[in-house]
Order: sequence, then structure tokens, then C-alpha cells
Amino acid sequence: MEKYVIEGGKALKGEVHISGAKNAAVAILPAVLLADEPCIVENLPDISDVSLLLKSMTTLGAKVEMLDVNTAKIDPTGIKSYIVTKDMSSGMRASSYFLGALLGRFNKAKVAPPGGCDFGVRPIDQHIKGFEAMGAKVSCENDMVVCRAEQLMGNYVYLDMVSVGATINIMLAAAKAKGMTVIENAAREPHIVDLANFLNSMGANIMGAGTNVIKIRGVEKLHGVTYSIIPDQIEAGTYLVAAVATGGDVTITNVTPKHLESIVAKLIEAGATVEQFDEAVRIKMERRPRRCQVKTMPHPGFPTDMQPQMTTMLTIAEGESTVYESVWDNRFRYIDELKKMGADVNVEGKRAIINGKDSLTPAVVNATDLRAGAAMVIAGLMAPGKTVVQNIEYIDRGYENLVEKFEKLGGVIHRVSE
Repeated sequence: MEKYVIEGGKALKGEVHISGAKNAAVAILPAVLLADEPCIVENLPDISDVSLLLKSMTTLGAKVEMLDVNTAKIDPTGIKSYIVTKDMSSGMRASSYFLGALLGRFNKAKVAPPGGCDFGVRPIDQHIKGFEAMGAKVSCENDMVVCRAEQLMGNYVYLDMVSVGATINIMLAAAKAKGMTVIENAAREPHIVDLANFLNSMGANIMGAGTNVIKIRGVEKLHGVTYSIIPDQIEAGTYLVAAVATGGDVTITNVTPKHLESIVAKLIEAGATVEQFDEAVRIKMERRPRRCQVKTMPHPGFPTDMQPQMTTMLTIAEGESTVYESVWDNRFRYIDELKKMGADVNVEGKRAIINGKDSLTPAVVNATDLRAGAAMVIAGLMAPGKTVVQNIEYIDRGYENLVEKFEKLGGVIHRVSE
């Protein structure tokens, strides 16, 4: 077991380079299975979720060659299996995207239910609704989700709720289906647009990505391509919040500022000064944070994946702040860890009420999921003294070189083995 040992209380200052987007990578890699030729995917984040996906693709029969730590050449032409076992999918939420990709390639897929962080129930009913609309029969056999179709046919799909996962899976299945598929009430996140751009660069015909109506006209073949993944908006947001929480002055590079608008707006409301450039953002905090009211929403609203980090920063804000989680159930489990550090937070259903204190105190805390783990690191950097963060395997799922990047900003953080 490994853990982080953090000596907090220092303002973060300097420059940090943002890696490729985790949420785009875990959608684009399964999409490679639809290609008839090898693909090169650049700007992949060096994280465990990507490593597990590549390993699973190898098990299916793909040839994977790492050209460098962030670039993979993937040849899917040798894939014969349409089965993703529990061993292959364990601990990886994105394994569900193999359903759409393999269904699109073989007209059949058999995939173990996804693992990953537990925020409560992760229903895939909207995914199934899309597959069934295109003519697939979906069943559960021996704890595996099984999809079969004689031929996927384009159709109209209205999502009962905005679902990133369902939007991605339906896009993957529809890319080579016969006819037109229309997704109404589609998710609009930047990684949805990145997936559409990747598929279109391979010869797909997808229109409307980034709006709530996406149209996919199926094509017979998808060719190989070289493609670079967008920067990670959540990693970028994490470092921006850490800078504000520690009273720092940080510039993040290799970012798309437009993707950060909802995050930056709340940090400005909290008292930060922000400068935006073409591919960089500088944030500076010279005061105690002001109280804020935050409500997570599907894009372009405030992202749920930034909620734990923002809540942690607000534990030292002036006055009373409120954070409302409207996307995931059970995403406030980390609050008990913050309370170990002296935070005054009360949870009422999907709402957290935070009474800001002058500072947090060091403690031994646990990462309860990926983004909560990042929040615990921020809390450790805020609190003067030594904080220990355990269960850091969750953090490894989504943050590349976290220790090195925080050290470059002047944070004192060490990864140690127990």
C-alpha cells in the first residue's frame, strides 16, 4: 500500500502543464476498436485507467505499441473476441464503453458491469435504451451484459436524463450502423466533442456534438488516423482550486480556457484574480476565499467532478457556503474525511452546508474516490503540518504525475510505501 505524506501550509506558486483528458481518453480508446486500420492516439494521460483499457484491448486481440509514455499505436485488426470479462473491467468505469464499440464492430458484445468509483447506483438503462432502439436485444447472463443484433439500424433516441456515458455508448454503436441515429437530450461535455472529432477524422459522419442533439449517419468503414486528445479540464480545475485554497499564484498551460469557464467563474466569485491566454490561465489569490453557492450541473454548468475540490476550498471561506450535488448520489462520502481535519460541514441529502474556518488541521485521511482523493490532497496542502492521504490508488486513476506537478509548484508532498 502507498500513501501521500503532505507538509501543508505553503502557497502554491509557479507553472504546471496539464495532461490529456482522462474522460476523453477512456472514450476514444474503445472507439479505436471500430477502425479497420491502426490508429495513433497522442496526448494520452499516463494514468491507471488508460493502462487498464490498453491492457483490456490487448486481451481482446489488439496490438498495442507505446511510442512514448503518452502516445499509443493501436492495431485493432486482429480483434476476434467480443467478450470483456470481469477481470478485464474491474475497477474501471469506462469498461462500459466496450459495449457500444464491440456492438458497433461485431453486432454483439458481452461485457462485465463496470467497476470504478462508487457514487451510488450507476444505471445503464439509458445506454440499453439506445442499443434497443437500434435493434439490439440486451440481456443479463451470468452477471454479464449481453447485446446482440442482426444489424444495427439508425433510429431516434431520446435520453430521459442527460447522460455522458449513454451519449458516448450510443455514438460508438451508431457510427457504423445503417442509416441515421439521432440522440436528443445528449450530453455536451468537451470529451463528447472530442470523441466525435476523433470518429469523424476516421471517416464517421457525426453532426451536432456539443449541442443537445447529435446526429450520426452510419458509414461502412472507419480508417486509421493519428489524433491528439484534448487537455483535461478537471485536472486543470484541480490545480486552479489548489492555488486558490493555498493563497497561491499559479499558471496552468496546455489548456482550453473555454472548457474552464464555469470553474473560473466560481473562483473569481470566491475572490481570485484570473488572467486568460490562448492556451493558459493564471490564477492568483491574495485574500481568504469568499463564501459561494455552488450547484453541479451537466456541461456547461459547474462539473460534478470538481465538486469535492471546491467544497474543500470552501471549508476556509468567510461565512456559510452551500454546495448542491445534482448529478451523482452519494458523492459527499468524503465529508467525513474533511471533518477529521476540523472542517465544519453538514450534509442534508444532496446539499452540503459549509461554515468556513480559519484553517484546517492535519490528519490521516482516506481517498474515497478519484476526485475526493484530489480534494484530500488539496486539504493536506491547505493545513499547516503533516497530513497523510491513504488509498491513493483512486487518485492514480485520473492524475498524471501528481506528486511531481505539486512539487514543481512548491508543495511538499511525498509518495511513500507502507
